[in-house]
Amino acid sequence: MTRLIGAGAVLALVACGDTRPRLSHPGQPPGGVAGPAVAWNGGPAPLSRAADAQLVTIPGGRSVAGSTPEERLTAYDDYLATSGHDAARRSKWFEREDDRHIVALPSFRIDALPVTNAAYAEMVADGAAPPPTMDEATWAAQGFQQDWATEVVRFVWPGDRPPPGREDHPVVLVTWAQAAAYCAWRGAMVGDARRLPTAHEFEKAARGVDGRAYPWGGAFDATKLNAGVGGPRDTIAVGTFPEGGSPLGVMDVAGNVFQWTSTPWPPDTEAGAGPTAEMTVKGSAWDDFGGLGRGAAWHGRPREARHVIVGFRCAADASD
Repeated sequence: MTRLIGAGAVLALVACGDTRPRLSHPGQPPGGVAGPAVAWNGGPAPLSRAADAQLVTIPGGRSVAGSTPEERLTAYDDYLATSGHDAARRSKWFEREDDRHIVALPSFRIDALPVTNAAYAEMVADGAAPPPTMDEATWAAQGFQQDWATEVVRFVWPGDRPPPGREDHPVVLVTWAQAAAYCAWRGAMVGDARRLPTAHEFEKAARGVDGRAYPWGGAFDATKLNAGVGGPRDTIAVGTFPEGGSPLGVMDVAGNVFQWTSTPWPPDTEAGAGPTAEMTVKGSAWDDFGGLGRGAAWHGRPREARHVIVGFRCAADASD
């Protein structure tokens, strides 16, 4: 699962792409926004330790970021073909993406899979976090489209343990700060800092060094991810679609759940701390269609939001 491609691989860029290396968006710290410091209280956490041992090393160097106008047009067509409506084009979802360009990134490490309910439950059991929860009034106040009774209740933890049968599903209903806190807690446990990945790190982990549109290649393929077309319209166990993994060995970077990053939204702004301040999410979710799940796609969510389509994974600087 940790197959690597050398940083010297040839990057195939279209003629209209901007090939000037850029480290990051103006105003964005190279490591993204730091999360809270959280102590490990000494509790057992075998699943979190096992996940940490599976960090995938992503080689440093140049990587492709953003999309071309042609890629966006194809994405709009794919969304229409798989969803039966043209909401993405009408709302200009993919116009939020950067134009295709080159980003220079140092080597880093990233989780092979999103954090699961069972792993997050170890942090809850250690007394370092409350269980992911939600009530109908709070859900309604957030303004999300998913129906409380049929699409939300099943994700709410009944106590300090995940809903039965969902232990291996990605954890959801966690705020940006709670996601960042888990990574910090896990880092404290293993004695080496862990954090949320930046948006550009997530993108490189998803696209590999050749800049492919989707983790598996250039075209949308509903058989390679958990999406709204052909899927159960629910989260599933992480790693269910190994054939949809990236060329660098990172799984579930498209489908199942969007994932928090440490990058503010919009990416060229300073991060706010209020409940309406937004952070960038990457990937795509169980209720999405074609066009979503491309490495270039991104959007923002309020950092205090607790959503049933947003989870996370951890990252770390390269080991010495």
